[in-house]
Amino acid sequence: MLSDRGTKLVPPVLARMAAWSACLILVGIVLYYFAGAVARLSFVALPVAIALLLTALLFPLTRSLRQAGMRSIWATWLTMLAALAVIAGTGWLVGARATEEFPNLVKQVQATVAEVQEWLVIGPLHLQQTQITSYVNSVVSMIDAQRTAITGTVLSAGAVAVEVLASIVLLLFVTFFLLKDGDRIWEWFLKGFGRMSPRVDRAGRAAWTTLSHYVQGSVIVAAVHGVVMGIVLAGMGVPLWAPLAVLIFFASFIPIVGIFFAGTVATLVTLGAKGIVYALIFVGILVIEQQLENHVLQPLIVGRALRFHPLAIILVLAIGGILAGIAGAVVAVPVAAVIYRALPELRSDPLALPPPSHAVAMPPGPPGGDEPADDRESGAKGREGADTE
Repeated sequence: MLSDRGTKLVPPVLARMAAWSACLILVGIVLYYFAGAVARLSFVALPVAIALLLTALLFPLTRSLRQAGMRSIWATWLTMLAALAVIAGTGWLVGARATEEFPNLVKQVQATVAEVQEWLVIGPLHLQQTQITSYVNSVVSMIDAQRTAITGTVLSAGAVAVEVLASIVLLLFVTFFLLKDGDRIWEWFLKGFGRMSPRVDRAGRAAWTTLSHYVQGSVIVAAVHGVVMGIVLAGMGVPLWAPLAVLIFFASFIPIVGIFFAGTVATLVTLGAKGIVYALIFVGILVIEQQLENHVLQPLIVGRALRFHPLAIILVLAIGGILAGIAGAVVAVPVAAVIYRALPELRSDPLALPPPSHAVAMPPGPPGGDEPADDRESGAKGREGADTE
């Protein structure tokens, strides 16, 4: 009586809201401690996350080699060697171009600075040479004042370089084994879910398909962006156009912030090497190309895999950037897309199998009824003969 009376005192809507609130609080606590564990294990979590993205990008090549009849181990090795060859070739091209063109860039920047100083003196500002010299000296003194901090940063960068090298080694190992034994690892993982394994399997496959489409589409869009801007820089005669194109390519994987940083660096180099007119032309082409990418390439290539509203993408980027900085902004969109695609499959019921078209109702037989009919008949005839004797 008391329980019924207490239940009637609470409106059903309030009871549902209380239940949902309790569930959300519990989920929030779990996510908070999970995020804390990932942050503590960032040395392992970040290489594993990047390895998953690389596996999604490289697995089509491994699958094609397997379908062509190559063993799994050799297909994986060939895929890894091809990826390393592309990276090494790109690094060699960037290094060679930078070594060849950097002295020319220094000369062009010096000439541009001299032109700017002359314009400041004879132009509408009519500055005095002593004023310009004082400004330059103040900048130099500011750099000297920060020399200790810069030296400390360089020294601490040595320890960071060791950690980065260890992370790269871990990343290569994880990528190799995911390419080689990814299907067996997934089967082993599913065994821990028991009756829930079919739902987890469907959710995992939907998440993997979404991640693969996102990574491959993002690489295509970034490659188009880098190639187009590299052609523009090379056509203008800007030094270091190859390193700048590679920088734009990698920066394209960081939404919003990445292209702003890479575009600023490329604009400053263009300004120092070719002057303000070429810099303004480059900025105009960069803005037009970025708009075409956002409204044409992204919806056609990446948008079909994500089907995210731009507002949702901006909010996800903001949350990822606040929680984990640049790395969080990079992985925020694919993580959100994977969760968004996996949850419906995880909640849905398994599809019922269609009934057989030619089903015949048979009565249950004895325990030994699996043997063929001819054997049963011959056995019966043998028993009859034995009884007759």
